[in-house]
Amino acid sequence: MKYLNRWQAALAVLIVAGLGVWVVSVTRDGGGSARAAVEEPAHVESIAGTDLHRVILSKKAAERLDIQTAGVRDEQIGETLRRVIPYGAVIYHSDGTTWTYINPEPLVFVRHHITVEAIRGNDAVLTDGPPADTAVVAVGAAELYGTEYGVGH
Repeated sequence: MKYLNRWQAALAVLIVAGLGVWVVSVTRDGGGSARAAVEEPAHVESIAGTDLHRVILSKKAAERLDIQTAGVRDEQIGETLRRVIPYGAVIYHSDGTTWTYINPEPLVFVRHHITVEAIRGNDAVLTDGPPADTAVVAVGAAELYGTEYGVGH
């Protein structure tokens, strides 16, 4: 009988442990039905004291969007040193202002105001923008913009 009680105790521990895992991995939606918790693909945070936001992607979301960055570079154009970014990094806001997304840390993106002087092929020549070697989003900027502003939500 002692053997059976130990077996029952072990089974009870396994059941309780299993329920604990189930409770952690299941949430309730508004209707009270259970659904599996899913990692949020993107999270948008306000940056205190500004009208800007931090767009934070999950690793999987960044891969699905094929986010690619390139460094801002200084280039001598005529007699003037200008900042240059890929044209794909330029975002046009509805009010006509131009922006790019910088990548200050892994999976974090922040919109940065730029002033475009000219478009030369696949490059945008800037009179104002982030400093040289700053990582800007060259592929996927439009998707970040949509995420920041809740387009499609």
